[in-house]
Amino acid sequence: MKAAVNLDPNVKEVVPFFGVSNMEASLKFYVDGLGFKMKYRWIPDRPEDNPDGRIRWCWLTLGGASLMLQEFWRDGHHANAPKDKLGLGVSINFQCTDSLALYREFKLRGIEIPKRPFVGNGLWVVNVTDPNGYQLYFASPTDTPEESELEEE
Repeated sequence: MKAAVNLDPNVKEVVPFFGVSNMEASLKFYVDGLGFKMKYRWIPDRPEDNPDGRIRWCWLTLGGASLMLQEFWRDGHHANAPKDKLGLGVSINFQCTDSLALYREFKLRGIEIPKRPFVGNGLWVVNVTDPNGYQLYFASPTDTPEESELEEE
């Protein structure tokens, strides 16, 4: 029997990887709307793979959180665009110091937030949906009673 290996120091972080249908729309949402910064990007070198010279993949950060986006290929030998609706059943949760401050900032940046922030599980929760249907929850601890909603400001 082999000796157990301690895997803890080997795993550093988890970074959600979202396939997107339109990178330009996704970057407008994440960078311009939510305030993410681009850490890395990939623009294919071969013109036959990327005739318009667009970003095909990127790694974005906001505070200590990261996520990656990659646009699906619609044609050619790389074609991999799914026929089903994207984002269905997929959500990620960002743990924040002050999710209500983010809510106010997102609104100023033009992000549509269909539901007012609410308290669930002892957290203020701000829910936004990206252009592909992925659910993003920004949450911060609170003593406010469960199921409270933020009063309109």
